[in-house]
Parts: sequence; C-alpha cells; structure tokens
Amino acid sequence: MPSDQTRTAILAAAERLYAERGFSDVTLRDIVSEANVNLAAVNYHFGSKDELIAELFVTRSLALNRERLRRLRAAEEQGGGRAEIADILRALVGPTLRGCLGPENERATAARFMIRVSIESVPPIRRIRNREIDHLRKFVAAMRRALPAHRDVELYWGLHFALAMAQQTVRDTERLAKLSEGQCDVDDVEAVIERVVRVAVLGLIASPASGKTTERAAAVSAR
Repeated sequence: MPSDQTRTAILAAAERLYAERGFSDVTLRDIVSEANVNLAAVNYHFGSKDELIAELFVTRSLALNRERLRRLRAAEEQGGGRAEIADILRALVGPTLRGCLGPENERATAARFMIRVSIESVPPIRRIRNREIDHLRKFVAAMRRALPAHRDVELYWGLHFALAMAQQTVRDTERLAKLSEGQCDVDDVEAVIERVVRVAVLGLIASPASGKTTERAAAVSAR
C-alpha cells in the first residue's frame, strides 16, 4: 500500500474504533488489524498512540474552528463590522451541535468520534484544547464589540458557559431524552441551538450585580 494510502487507512481505522469503543479500550494492535497494516507503519507515520489521537483531533478541530470563524465573519459583515451577541454565540456553538446531533449524524464516524472526545478526557486532546485558543480570542473580541459596556471577565465567562452548554448537550442527549420522557427533541438541531444561544445571551446580558435580566436581554434573545 502506498505511503499516503497507508496513513489514510490508519487514520480512518483509528477514528472508527475510537468512535465505537473509546480511547482507553483501543490498542495499536486493534488499529493495525482494522487498517490491515503492520505496527511499524503506525510507528513510522505517527510515532505513538497519543500522536495518532492528536492527529485525528486536530484534523476534526481545524474543520470545526474554520466553520465557526466563517460564520462569525459572515455575522460581522452583515452587521457592518459588529455582530449581535446572539449571532456571535450562534456561530460559536452551532457548528458543534450541528456536527454531533441529529438523525443524519447518529451513525457518522466523525460525529461519534467528536462525541467520544467530549465524553472522555485523554492527555493528548486535553493538551491541544488548552493550547489552541486563538480562534476563541476572536470570538471574545467580537463579543467585546457587541457588548462594549461589559467587562472582559464577563465575556470570558459567557463564552465558557456557552461552550459548556453545547458540550453537555452533546454528551448527555440520551439522559435528557429519558429524563424528559421524550419531550426534549434533540433531533431538532436548530431548535437546540436556539435554546443554547438564548440561555447564553440571557446570562451575558443579565446584570452581574443583581442577576436581574434587563429589557435588552429579552429583546436580544428573541432575535
């Protein structure tokens, strides 16, 4: 098998296995068997299991972050250089939720891999997540333009909570469906996105001192 094909086969096999079984239960021998290559090929192309996991995560994260920034740029262009806070948060959480939720993604390997990433904490992915934050700084800058009266600390917390809501929704869809006895429809992805955005906007616009939501919060969240 040519070198590029070997590398692609290893990545595809690893992603399938990690998506199905998780990171701790999959060995390099499992991956080489699935990819129909030898162990030396994995060592040659990636060096270790951690490096292989990192490569997969970086590949998927780059695509996710590009889509986030594309939607952010579109929102700011539409707003003449300053987007509404709801549109900024929608650009932030929308790609994650669209990529992992809904009937079309239930069996997609890429979606299941990213869901597994949100569930399990493994060192190579944790290191990358803690290091690769430049695209998030662009979101904070956009939030600063949208809410110039807010302190930076409130913007950071707001971004953090918006991301956390999206990740928790991805992780616990089955529990939510069971808890709500099916009333919470996680297959209606656009409705889920709007719920997350609405709550995130309300949290940002509410007065930090009193916790009371201003009239502006209600107006912004309704958009």
